[in-house]
Amino acid sequence: MFVNRHYQIQSTIKWSKKPLRNAFLYSAAIIVLYEITGIPFSLPWQPVSVIGIAVAFYLGFKNNSSYDRTWEARKIWGSIINYSRSFATAVLSLPEEKVSQSEKNELIRRHIAWTLALKHAMRKGKSWEHNGPIENMIFTPTFQEEMKKGVLPEIERYLTQEELEVLKSFGNFPTHLLKTQRIALQALSDRKLIGEITQVWLQDLVTKLYDVQGMTERIKNFPFPRQYASTGMFINYIFCALIPFGLLDIFEQSTKLHYWLTIPFSGIIIWIFFLVDRIGDYSENPFEGAYNDVPISSISRMIEIELLEMMGEKELPSPYPVENGFLM
Repeated sequence: MFVNRHYQIQSTIKWSKKPLRNAFLYSAAIIVLYEITGIPFSLPWQPVSVIGIAVAFYLGFKNNSSYDRTWEARKIWGSIINYSRSFATAVLSLPEEKVSQSEKNELIRRHIAWTLALKHAMRKGKSWEHNGPIENMIFTPTFQEEMKKGVLPEIERYLTQEELEVLKSFGNFPTHLLKTQRIALQALSDRKLIGEITQVWLQDLVTKLYDVQGMTERIKNFPFPRQYASTGMFINYIFCALIPFGLLDIFEQSTKLHYWLTIPFSGIIIWIFFLVDRIGDYSENPFEGAYNDVPISSISRMIEIELLEMMGEKELPSPYPVENGFLM
């Protein structure tokens, strides 16, 4: 997630340099061919502009829907923060004479492992995501190093070796960790260390964690409908392919403007439409580790630090730094 006040224009151009370059090259090719052959390539601008209005409306719908996915993802991880604090507070408030500090710490440390495991589960690539190589994440070297190491080095410090070995046999680490939490809470209840009301309260918090895990998995595992994404791309290409022909008609009819001006104006218009489409395209998948994703690494690290502080730990991990304006 970009956290500086504004993107610099050069950064935006660099991010979208391919459509910008192709737009100018395509427009130049049309005009050069017109100059050489003299064939009347121009099209009436009015029908081209009508298509442009339809494309603009469609891209607006697509981008609004993509933004909704990103904002929902951020709200879900906001809920994870709240439920994590509630769970840790509830565990630490259990009577010391019944539940030992080590048993409390074990529950909280397992919850930290769940948060970290869920973060890594959300970072796994999907076929519909951009899935750039980790080496391309040079703008955030700390995050790049974390992704290379994977989930086990992060969670092994919070689980016993026996529990870690059992966990490795499962495909969905977060689900199994919450199941283990339920079993641990039931064991405390069976030993009469916590009352029935307390048990129900804690089990309800675990259920809520299951709920938010399912919500974040829904966004991760269900893509933005491909028919909407693909149609937007197709009609954008059609409209942008017609722009030089429509502008050529305008500049040809003007006695003061030369038709060579079609190249820069077409290039800029085509770039703008593809830039808007690209913004929506990258907003569809808020967990893939791209420039403007939900910063789940920073959120999970914040939860990790806060819960360790609640337990009285002194050696705390450092918050993720802002690197080149980005927080992951």
